[in-house]
Amino acid sequence: MDDNKTIEELKAMPLKERNKHIVPRNFIEQEIEKDIENKNITEIITRFPPEPNGFLHIGHCKALCIDFDTAEHYLGKTNLRFDDTNPLSEDKMYEEAIKRDVEWLGFKPDRICYASDYYQKFYELALKLIEDGKAYVDDQTADEIKETRGTLTEAGMDSPYRNRSIEENLDLFKRMKAGEFADGSKVLRAKIDMASPNMNMRDPVIYRISRTKHYRTGNEWVIYPMYDYAHPLEDAIEGITHSLCSLEFQDHRPLYDWVVQNCGFENPPRQIEFARMGIGRTIMSKRYLKKLVELNIVDGWDDPRMPTIGGMRRRGYTAEGIREFVTRAGVSKANSQAQDPAALESCVREHLNQISTRVMVVLDPLKVTLTNFDDGFACDCQIENNPNDENAGTHIARFGKTIYIERDDFALMPPPKYHRLKEGGVVRLKGAYIIHCDKVILDENGEVKELECHIIENSQSGNDTSGVKAKGVIHWVNADDCVPITTKHYDYLLKENTEFDSGKIDEIISQGPKNVDKEYLKSVYSEFINQDSILINKNAYAEKFLETVDAGTHLQFMRKGYFIKDCNDGSAYIETIGLKDSYNK
Repeated sequence: MDDNKTIEELKAMPLKERNKHIVPRNFIEQEIEKDIENKNITEIITRFPPEPNGFLHIGHCKALCIDFDTAEHYLGKTNLRFDDTNPLSEDKMYEEAIKRDVEWLGFKPDRICYASDYYQKFYELALKLIEDGKAYVDDQTADEIKETRGTLTEAGMDSPYRNRSIEENLDLFKRMKAGEFADGSKVLRAKIDMASPNMNMRDPVIYRISRTKHYRTGNEWVIYPMYDYAHPLEDAIEGITHSLCSLEFQDHRPLYDWVVQNCGFENPPRQIEFARMGIGRTIMSKRYLKKLVELNIVDGWDDPRMPTIGGMRRRGYTAEGIREFVTRAGVSKANSQAQDPAALESCVREHLNQISTRVMVVLDPLKVTLTNFDDGFACDCQIENNPNDENAGTHIARFGKTIYIERDDFALMPPPKYHRLKEGGVVRLKGAYIIHCDKVILDENGEVKELECHIIENSQSGNDTSGVKAKGVIHWVNADDCVPITTKHYDYLLKENTEFDSGKIDEIISQGPKNVDKEYLKSVYSEFINQDSILINKNAYAEKFLETVDAGTHLQFMRKGYFIKDCNDGSAYIETIGLKDSYNK
């Protein structure tokens, strides 16, 4: 945007005038600039068109950002539109989840629309195509149509029903709508070119018969439009100016244009394709993610190992971190190497570092008795809530005779330059005192069971006059009032250095739901699944302050990682991400 103009001033301008003050940021916006200058466009309108047959995942975030951010850049509008043309797989549950995810990511659609809102219009336009001699009813089976479609080097064969009269096609299509014919017995095909080098233009099916109850329209319809027919019409009906979609739809663009032009739209929307976003060690397809859920390989769509928006939200990822990752990934015309998952983690970590409340939690507790503290004596220690936020304040942590520290913060045989606790050594306790380790108590197996230490006098944090220098600082919890918690730690769902073989999965799934052995399919998935992707720890202790923290608060367990309370298990805390950022290092 031109910094010399306010939003209000820009909104008051005609789009062509406003465009002079808007700087394009990528190739899509460069094309939009040309359209504004050369076409009769008064407002930029985009759409995000998910099918309500699953949950949104990280791949959808790129499309969301491009659709909404592009329109916002031109002070335009974006519709959230559900492409609900396949009642076999769609559900109200998915619709509501998508709405929730879009809102959580920070996007506000101008309108919420549905393909099913336009079913009658789709039908009327199909009749027009028939009347114009551009569509016909075909009695061939799906296999016969596939067999006669041709190859990339050979033209397809005309259907024996291709030259039916307009009157016969109108009669048959109306009877299809009336429910006179069995499912799969007839389809409506666009009459384009069976010799086209583009396979999508070889008389594609645009309507099929399916006696399946639709989650919005019920049993009102027994014929349903195909996506490649419905989608361009939805865009045209809603006045979408730019249909922004991923690169796999590039070969479908001629059909997209054919549909809107032959259905009589004078100012058709323009389809522009961009490269999809891939991420290493991540499944980026609703189909395969759905199988993970159905086969109980994961604990639902919001399993924290899933790349779904729901899974990432439950894990503690922030919308700001996700959107920043998409922004940094950029917008390109051609597919490129998959993004390093560490890049996403880095963006999330950066945001969490700014907003997370600091809490002391000991994941693997080792008991420490402070011998020069009287029984029952305790004092208060001030612990800062967030060093990056001057308004976050502090909280009180009680400090008594017995505390717990992390087991790996003590070493019987410390390596060189070890700055934590060792026998005869000192270390500072966060917000409290410097302690000296006097004695190590071992169990019957020779493992460290307990430490006896003493506090260095006059060494309290913020008021240290002891003169003792402790190079290391460790966290702790007070044994008398600490809170036992469960922590859940997640790794990547896919194995390292193992490529997910979608072709093998597709071959098995193509056998049909009745013929696929679920246990066999599960075993095939297991070839790619990291069996150590979850670790549950039930031995952790947290300082009492954790009980006062609201659900949903992002937490940093000091020196351990970022955590959030599990919304599905109130006694457990999920590790969002570790503290160390290895990206670009």
